[in-house]
Amino acid sequence: MVAVMLMSVALIAVLCIAAYTLAVYALPFMLGLAAAQFAYQTGSGLIGAGLVGLFAAGAAFGILTLLFDTLRSPILRLFVALVFTAPAAVAGYALVHGVTKESVPSEIWRQIFCIVGGGFVGVSALLRLAAQVNVVSQRP
Repeated sequence: MVAVMLMSVALIAVLCIAAYTLAVYALPFMLGLAAAQFAYQTGSGLIGAGLVGLFAAGAAFGILTLLFDTLRSPILRLFVALVFTAPAAVAGYALVHGVTKESVPSEIWRQIFCIVGGGFVGVSALLRLAAQVNVVSQRP
């Protein structure tokens, strides 16, 4: 019984680490998924929809990082960063809500944990975005 409990805690930790790592790509993933669904519904087939979704996600990520890198106005950079990290924060909120749904009996504390978790994921996505842009801009 103890082994199962430890394995479940380890699995939750691995899922949270994966969520923090992939949070940067929440907006491009959602845009790619929407483009793939649209392409599939218009009759492109499964392979065509997948290619459209991959292209749309890559283009969205490229455009957003290029905008974040080239814009010099702090207000515009902040706007691009918020557009990029808001879906990541929502995904972090949903992740923490799913994890704490059965384990935290108080609704108030569950909401507090979810908001803090969503905030951490949003800040993590913002820092990863800034780090990726700095690495790209420092290349010779």
